Parts: sequence; structure tokens; C-alpha cells
Amino acid sequence: MNLSTPRRKFLIAAPCGIAAVYAADSSVPDNFPSQPYSLVKEIVGASHTDPAKVRELLALRPALANAAWDWGFGDWESALGAASHVGHREIAELLLAGGAHPTIFSATMLGQLEVVKAMVAARPGIQKTLGPHSITLLAHARAGGKESEAVLDYLKSLGDSGGPTVAAISEEELEALTGKYLFGSGANDRIDVTRKGKQLLFQRPGGNTVWIHHVGDRAFRPAGASSVRIRFGGDGVMTILDGDLVLKASRI
Repeated sequence: MNLSTPRRKFLIAAPCGIAAVYAADSSVPDNFPSQPYSLVKEIVGASHTDPAKVRELLALRPALANAAWDWGFGDWESALGAASHVGHREIAELLLAGGAHPTIFSATMLGQLEVVKAMVAARPGIQKTLGPHSITLLAHARAGGKESEAVLDYLKSLGDSGGPTVAAISEEELEALTGKYLFGSGANDRIDVTRKGKQLLFQRPGGNTVWIHHVGDRAFRPAGASSVRIRFGGDGVMTILDGDLVLKASRI
């Protein structure tokens, strides 16, 4: 059995042999045998818009059909979740054919009315569950276009398939909250808070950008993580509350 590839060379002994596995070069990722993080992030990103890239990645690593990426604070988005909330039917079907786990969000976007009804009947209230980035089932139905109109009408009839509201905040207040916040002495111990229109964005250098939504009194919730709170005090201190994690950062 030849396990050599242009990128990797392995010597595998028999089960009772002296050695188990030997990697002859450094191309084996540190997290092996887990899927390489770079490929996981790539397929989730590509699943929003790029069917050719999704096909390429699935041919390389078929198990990536179920890949999921945490954009921040536990805002997990699977490849199928990405295709579902943007309404990309072709990519969704590719992933499902590759073994992706169907969800109420994929069923909603694909217009599978009886599936959605059955899930609501089995788990009353599931229609209020938010998807990646706090995107609602209603939004998934709208993304599905004409094929999911019946699902959209059904969800509207339930009356509670929408998402949380965003509290009003003035542009002057938003501007006052932007800046750099330090929480340690390391080069990466910083959070940058910036603005895009009437929205604040939260980012650690080199990390993902996280949209944060105002819930009132200068407290914000990150997209896709409704239990997390980011509070801005009048003293220039930002406090992040995420379960047992409490992190304070001071504006500079």
C-alpha cells in the first residue's frame, strides 16, 4: 500500500511493529488528524458564493461537507449554513450530496415546507431559533426566493419567527465608542472597535471582524451570540461578559 503523495511521505509499520507513524516532512498540520483550519475556513467562506471552489475542496477533503467555523464568541457557521442564509441553492445541494447534515435552515431556504412543519411540530418554538450571525428563519425563507415562498408564508403565519430588535443609539455615541482597547501587554492584546454606518465592529488584530448590535445602555451583543454582552462604561473601559469569562479592556 503506497501512502506517498507529492506533499507528504509516511512510513507506517505493521500493528505489532516498532513504529506507528513517521512523517518525513513538516507539511502535516499541527492539529492532525483534525481537518486543517485553513481549509475549514476556506470552504465556509466559499460556500457563500463560489460553487467551483466548493467542488474543488470537497474533492480534496470530502469530510469538509460538514465543516463549521467560529467567527467569534461561538458564532458557528457551517458550510451548509453559509449557503442557506445567502440562498445559494446549488452550493447547498452540493454539500448535502456530499453528506452535510440537513437543518431547519437548509430546509427553509430550499422550500421544504413539510420538513419545516414537521420540525416545528416536533419542537414548538424552533422557528425562533437564530442561525449564523443571528439570521432568522424568515430571512432564510426570503433568501430561497420563489421556491421557498410557501415556507415564508407559513413562518409568517406563526407570528414569532423574527429576530431580536436593535436598540436605538445616536451616531455621536457610536463614534464615541470607537477606538483601540487594551487588555494586556502582549502585541495582540488589543481590540479595535470601528464603525460601518450605524453599526459597530469588534476585531482583535489578525482575527475575524464581529458585528455587534446595541441592546440598550451602551451594551451590545455580538452577531450570532445573543448571550454575550459587551458593555462600554463612561470611564473608557469595555467589559466583555461571556459565561464564566469576564474581560476588561481600557481605551487608549
